[in-house]
Amino acid sequence: MHPIRILTLAGLVLALCAQNALAAEITTQASPRIEQAKNIIFMVPDGMGLSYVTAARIFLGGVNGAPLEFETLEHIGYQRTHSLNSVVTDSAAAASAWACGEKFVNNEISFHEAEGTAPETILDIARNLGKATGLVATSTITHATPGAFGAHVKTRKCEKEIARQYIEETKVDVILGGGVSMFRSTSADQCGTSGDFIAAAQDAGYRVALKPWQLPANYNANPPKKLLGLFAQDGLTPEYQRDATTDEPHLSEMTWWALRSLETDPDGFFLMVEGSQIDWAGHANDQDYLLGEMVAFNDAVGVVKLWLETHPTEAARTLVIVVADHETGGYAVNGPYDEQLLDSGSTVEAGWTHDDHTDEDTIIWSQGPCSDMLAKAVDNTYLFSVMKTALGVE
Repeated sequence: MHPIRILTLAGLVLALCAQNALAAEITTQASPRIEQAKNIIFMVPDGMGLSYVTAARIFLGGVNGAPLEFETLEHIGYQRTHSLNSVVTDSAAAASAWACGEKFVNNEISFHEAEGTAPETILDIARNLGKATGLVATSTITHATPGAFGAHVKTRKCEKEIARQYIEETKVDVILGGGVSMFRSTSADQCGTSGDFIAAAQDAGYRVALKPWQLPANYNANPPKKLLGLFAQDGLTPEYQRDATTDEPHLSEMTWWALRSLETDPDGFFLMVEGSQIDWAGHANDQDYLLGEMVAFNDAVGVVKLWLETHPTEAARTLVIVVADHETGGYAVNGPYDEQLLDSGSTVEAGWTHDDHTDEDTIIWSQGPCSDMLAKAVDNTYLFSVMKTALGVE
């Protein structure tokens, strides 16, 4: 098996501190609001089915090991995932359903091409309430899931237009992931967009970092309020392929940087964090790849939980949601089936049905204001209603 970087939460915190020193229903009826949220942290293990959770938990702690970080959140429900035009959704339509509370055609990014309409996203709503906003991903940060929260385009292939909208229209405060090639280009995408949006970001007051060491040395004490961090030309290096020479941040580190920047806004924030390559591992039917990305996502949730523990006043007013957009690969834990149990570090016997998405319902873990509204069977569009309710928006 390829080596996978595994950090305990304590080790992760030490690593983060060192890094920073150098350089965060089926029903459509809304329930009564219980308490208003100041912050929303929306975390997406893209493509993750329940068997992914089982395999990662066994890998980290054996069959009797501790639950994963997100398994300890207060409420559990599940969602339907189909898109407007297909039983099986893609990430663009799925994330747009979360972001806007409506069904979309596969490949659309919070934009109905047939009608030419662009519904307001939950990130738009948060921004209009005066809150800071952030997007973090291990893919290009202009990929389908983050794009659906921060842009409105006819197709997910318009990644350069998504980059432009982040900087010039949506004005997302913290943008962290891969995708230099989408922010600095001379060839146009399917929306006809190209240009140097890194320079545009600098002109707009963003601190730009293309390597982790380009972040401010005093990041913990004085984090930038506007930050564009692009750490690879395209997606970041998969966790199972990294070694000591890899100079890209982990999802947990980017999550920490985002939280430290966004927490400075007195009105609160909306943050979307995506473990993008869990899905890519499913497409590849590669269990080593899958486990590396699952561990990295689990570490990122651990960072969020640490932030909540160290900010108890903020924790009481923060809605946390962990949910996958769809399942990928039809992955199953098929064994071992020979009267043995597995210890930590062990891999299960994997089964795959194919190399694309499935229509499997996906689990929702949540806690914080209005999270009890998600402790049931819902449609993916319902998550938008819950977030709006949590923000006090009718």
